[in-house]
Amino acid sequence: MTMDFVTSQTAFADALLHADRPVPAGITTARGGVDAARFAVYRNNVFVGLTKALAQHFPVTERLVGTQFFVAMARAYAQDHKPASPLMIEYGGDFPDFIASFQPASKLPYLPDVARIEAAWMRAYHAADAAPLELAVLAAIAPEMLADLRLVPHPSAELIRSDYPVGSVWSAHQQETVTPLADRRPQDVLVVRPEMTVNVHILPPQDAVFATCLFNAATLGAAAQAAFAAGPEFDFGTALIGLVSLGAFSALQPDEGTVP
Repeated sequence: MTMDFVTSQTAFADALLHADRPVPAGITTARGGVDAARFAVYRNNVFVGLTKALAQHFPVTERLVGTQFFVAMARAYAQDHKPASPLMIEYGGDFPDFIASFQPASKLPYLPDVARIEAAWMRAYHAADAAPLELAVLAAIAPEMLADLRLVPHPSAELIRSDYPVGSVWSAHQQETVTPLADRRPQDVLVVRPEMTVNVHILPPQDAVFATCLFNAATLGAAAQAAFAAGPEFDFGTALIGLVSLGAFSALQPDEGTVP
């Protein structure tokens, strides 16, 4: 691939995604002229395709802000975020981060985390299949050995920690009629697909530190120590059994420092 070809590709893509760019050099009609109006139609079709893809991936986000606002936000995102893959299911993975920096959406501070749940849902749906860790495997481990073990997150599992009740917001908008939230406390949300269905779970507040540590590759002992330090409500057995039962993990592995 020559540098001229790469440069032409880049110029073409930039012109498609920025309305203020001129028609790229070499893009002409059959008669050799430049037709800006025809190129504008093509540019609009590209934007329509990208915004539709984002709307499919982020339906709750769109519902929260309305279609008109969502389209404007999606267009602003698309201008500087070209698809990195021909698979449109992968488009918009960093859209939640963009929303967090999008000033017109700042009046909805919970919106980026709702979008993060939706992005995690999409990734979970397309994640590799793997059998979840079974409680029987955990029960067979001698209690004195547990502290030095790590849990391997399931390929589909992601944890979203938020200062807002985003799990409840997401859940409420799965219904045609949205019920006002009764509890507006911060929530930690586990998105996982242990079998065929993607599940969105709101974790008990006292388990959040424990789960976060485990997802960051801490040993069970270290994760439990951090959770106990965070609050007296934490119960090691309840939290561990709860997370494993939800399919959050796929395997156990020993701490490398304890392997002889």
